[in-house]
Amino acid sequence: MSEAKPIRAREKTEGRDLTYPPLPEPLEVPVYDNHTHLEIEDGESGLDAYEQLDLAERVGVRGVVQVGTDLATSRWSAALAAKDPRVLAAVALHPNEAPRLAERGLLDEHLAGIDELGSQPRVRAVGETGLDFFRTGEDGRASQLESFEAHIEIAKRHGIALQIHDRDAHEAVVDTLLRVGAPERTVFHCYSGDEQLASICAEHGWFMSFAGTVTFKSATNLRSSLRVAPRSLIMVETDAPFLTPMPYRGRPNSAYLIPNTLRYMAMVLDADLNTLSEQIAYNTEQVYGSWDSK
Repeated sequence: MSEAKPIRAREKTEGRDLTYPPLPEPLEVPVYDNHTHLEIEDGESGLDAYEQLDLAERVGVRGVVQVGTDLATSRWSAALAAKDPRVLAAVALHPNEAPRLAERGLLDEHLAGIDELGSQPRVRAVGETGLDFFRTGEDGRASQLESFEAHIEIAKRHGIALQIHDRDAHEAVVDTLLRVGAPERTVFHCYSGDEQLASICAEHGWFMSFAGTVTFKSATNLRSSLRVAPRSLIMVETDAPFLTPMPYRGRPNSAYLIPNTLRYMAMVLDADLNTLSEQIAYNTEQVYGSWDSK
């Protein structure tokens, strides 16, 4: 099935273990992967989208939000969501794409393409969009901000959620959301803030999605934030094929590893796993709607 074949590839750095981790024990209460990149191939023998979705289903991951980062991957994501009931799509231009497109005079044209995709019924979010001050310097920040604000308006116009990429830009992201007006359903994908940001998110009803990074030994800020966050505002994701949870850090990630991160989150919160799974599944459906609807 050619439509499931990845159209991007993760760089295979020397020395990295390219074998996929084993399947975890299945969850009793199914959940969703809030953010994944099935369009990116990884591993010794890369899995296509359907193979990854089948594995995820076997361990209690009922569905995924497949996320675009440019116009091509956003179109791919929307097309996959239209074909497979386990997939909903998020479409956007990644913050680091904005300066490159602006330099070529293509930013407005590509934003118009994202706007067009936003009307499709199984496109349920605009993302990942936001600000990234780690990879983009001062000279690219104006176009990042222009793109971010345009994506916010697209999400509001179509009445769908916003998935935020926020790297080394917490204050600027919050300031933008407050100045422009955040969509009703706003999600900080791969939450990377501290307790202060978690409190701000809680105050405004913004969702926080935790990835495998919460399991990393150095990520004390994420565990503190998780404890501060209201249970009604947390979700779980892989950001696959990146950010594989411990003890498999560095190996290829996939939606089927959600149970590893979720079990760790339950441990941090001293929560019953089934109760937490039920809450997170409910939260995810509140943001994106039902996977079963057309």
